[in-house]
Amino acid sequence: MTQPQPQLLPPAPAQSAEQLPYHRLARLSPRYRWWRPLLGTLVAAVAYMITVVVLMVVLAALGSSLGYPQDDDGWPEFGPVPGTAVDLLCIAVGIPVLLPVVRWIGRRPAGTVSSVTGRLRWRWLLRCALTAVPILGLAMACVSLFPTDGEPEGQWAGWPAFGRALVMLVLLVPVQAAAEEYVFRGWLTQTAGAFLRSPWAALLPQAVLFAAAHGWGTPWGFADLVVFGVAAGWLTWRTGGLEASIALHTVNNLLAFGVSAAVVDGLSSDDTAADAGWQLVVFDVLSIGLYTAAVAWWLRRRRLDRTASAPQPPVPLPWPPYGTGVPVPRQWAGQPGAGAGGTGPWGGEPGRGPGTAAPPPWAGQPGPGAAGAGPWGGQAGGGTGVPLTAPDGAAPPPPPPSAGQPEAGTARPPASRGTGGDGTDRP
Repeated sequence: MTQPQPQLLPPAPAQSAEQLPYHRLARLSPRYRWWRPLLGTLVAAVAYMITVVVLMVVLAALGSSLGYPQDDDGWPEFGPVPGTAVDLLCIAVGIPVLLPVVRWIGRRPAGTVSSVTGRLRWRWLLRCALTAVPILGLAMACVSLFPTDGEPEGQWAGWPAFGRALVMLVLLVPVQAAAEEYVFRGWLTQTAGAFLRSPWAALLPQAVLFAAAHGWGTPWGFADLVVFGVAAGWLTWRTGGLEASIALHTVNNLLAFGVSAAVVDGLSSDDTAADAGWQLVVFDVLSIGLYTAAVAWWLRRRRLDRTASAPQPPVPLPWPPYGTGVPVPRQWAGQPGAGAGGTGPWGGEPGRGPGTAAPPPWAGQPGPGAAGAGPWGGQAGGGTGVPLTAPDGAAPPPPPPSAGQPEAGTARPPASRGTGGDGTDRP
């Protein structure tokens, strides 16, 4: 007998998830609410200021205990190299402050600030850094050919002093540059992108804030910083991560700090990129444009993930609660389905479907409404219209020798409650 095959529920229609670009990743959390990016910005700013204050107090106490002289404000004068290290460290602490805010307030993985894949793509970062070194190095060499306006020529610091400064810069500048990228091209861009679909609308505010954070020096310097912020923001959106902008920022700062460290007291200067003259700005903008074009060229030859799938709303379970494609459990063997005839759970018992003829429980018993002989000769079965005597009026014949048992082909009445099959009472 062929067993019925399990039935399958029809599959649910497939729903394609929305693809979110980098600047929209604040909406990646299933628990996203409009107020989370704003609250996260406030918490990150307050936490960063508290962290910097605590760090400064610790460093001031350390400098006093080590006997460093103090300036007019009571701050220890660590010297050019240690003082620069303190400045870089105060910026670098932005990373450990920001990432918990992304996780706990943004309710999404902290790595979603790094890229759409949830992590830094280190090979891509190294490729971008190797691309930036020759381009920015050439621009720095061209700037050095121009004479300085009224500034004395710097004196070589010597290899020991330059070596110590270079080690410090290599250790701290990448973290400092990455921290600025995480804050401006990362968190602030995604905060604006939570409300603005256009990438340009999300990139421009962070570029202006980035330039303002470096202070106001010259209009040329401010414009240069805005261009840098826009280019780094576009690279972040175009590549789906911070790797290209971190590489550009790191190489740029290493070259700038390295040139300063090569001369005596070069790191003691208070000048920043906001104080740049027009000569430096021209070559800097050209190098930024060339680097951006080179990264775009690499992108045409290397596939990078640029979007992440948005979370899907929970799909309600069907009723009865069988998932899509899960076999519906069939009845046991021999039991018919609803409305179909067949045998029941025990052999010979009819199913409950309509139109199923019920066979007699044992041989010789007539079904409902059928004529048949009773257990004794002349006695009618459960049918109707069966006479108690023979058609000619004669008395019924005596029972066979095996009295008490019907002959083959005769019907046997069902035993009444408390009565045995032989007619005797049983308890």
